[in-house]
Amino acid sequence: MTSEAHYYEQFRENVAGRANVETTPELVAYYRELERFEAGALWTVANKIEPWEPASTSVPVLWRYRDLREHVLRSVALVTPEKAGRRVIYLNNPGRRDVSAAVGWLYSGLQVMNPGECASTHRHSASALRFIMEGQGAYTIVDGHKMTLGANDFVLTPNGTWHEHGVDAAGTPCIWQDGLDIPFVNAMEANFYEVHPELHQAVGYPVDDATATWSGTALLPHGHGWNKPYSPLFKYEWGPTYEALQRLCGATEGSPFDGVLMHYINPITGGPVMPTIGASMQMLRPGFHSRAHRHTGSTVYQVAKGQGHSVIGGQRFDWQERDIFCVPSWAWHEHANGSATDDACLFSFHDLPVMHALRLYREEALHDHGGHQPVAASR
Repeated sequence: MTSEAHYYEQFRENVAGRANVETTPELVAYYRELERFEAGALWTVANKIEPWEPASTSVPVLWRYRDLREHVLRSVALVTPEKAGRRVIYLNNPGRRDVSAAVGWLYSGLQVMNPGECASTHRHSASALRFIMEGQGAYTIVDGHKMTLGANDFVLTPNGTWHEHGVDAAGTPCIWQDGLDIPFVNAMEANFYEVHPELHQAVGYPVDDATATWSGTALLPHGHGWNKPYSPLFKYEWGPTYEALQRLCGATEGSPFDGVLMHYINPITGGPVMPTIGASMQMLRPGFHSRAHRHTGSTVYQVAKGQGHSVIGGQRFDWQERDIFCVPSWAWHEHANGSATDDACLFSFHDLPVMHALRLYREEALHDHGGHQPVAASR
């Protein structure tokens, strides 16, 4: 395609449906002149930068744990935590490879550690979380608070906090999912990373003190003095989470779009666990198939229990325990439990706190086809 023809095609695509300016040789010359001054005509890009509705570059992806586990474990023999910084296999969305995101502005990766290993203490501007997938003896230390971790436990390492991760010498190899807002903080051009001057931090409190202090149901400790913008609980255990879902399941039918859905919260404010990342756990009753809906905000799901499938943007993704999948912003999605006798549980983390704080959240239900998407393909 000639340079002239390329310009014509480019501007036809950009103004379609928004501006109604016929491209002429004079206008093309004008646009080229503007480029010399690092400027441009808004009407040539209006439909691209101000779409009629969100048009995510992310695509739905399912990362099967059975496919990745061997490769994650193989990294143990190839690199050490000391040399790698963090021994992590990150998840790449085909539409977001330029920013190493799993979906939207969210990063995800699978980290592995052997017994006796510990990554050096560090902190960064990005907010982070861990969801334990397998193994025994894992722990995280956040600003001197040490938390012991088991399968399906969820732990925070909020932005700006000193933190390190490891596995006790008496434990087993452990794998967990890391979730961070690295792409978002980088887009804000506000990311910093710092290694602790002593490489490791001292434990300054009784082990699991955060859970003992802050996990009382509807109770706050007297004189707590906590005034930070993130949850002081740090660790959210699987056992109490699953029990809470079961109790709620007995008291409500739940949402037709999400089943029995609960959000992890900051026990002081009742708001999200961190300002930029929220987390949730939902239960799908045996045989449950949700209606389809879509909303602004991106979500990474991990299967905590059971098996089933989700239809995202007309594609069916069959999942089982420990699989990870993503739902891009404004993509139609629905979930189904594949068992007629046992429940399924989905952990998720998302950028909904940002959507709500900036008043950008919008949700829509699918009314056609009985509330379900036609399936064009299966993955």
